[in-house]
Amino acid sequence: MMINDYLEMAAKSISHFANDGKLDAAELGDLLNIALRDGVVDANERRILTSIINKVDPSEVDAAMLAKFEEVKKAVGI
Repeated sequence: MMINDYLEMAAKSISHFANDGKLDAAELGDLLNIALRDGVVDANERRILTSIINKVDPSEVDAAMLAKFEEVKKAVGI
């Protein structure tokens, strides 16, 4: 577990949302990759991903994003 992974995830999520006000499936995938890169998803990473998913506007969720939500939930146990 890298201590700063969750901080990197939080910072990147702010950047992803700030660039166009939205988060797409590729950007969520980038955040998931940070959480998974050390092979351990800790409570902070899980908390950050849950918070990010909860911030996505449901009207902007397309099929790709829905699939990525399911991938994230399965990968990190949320």
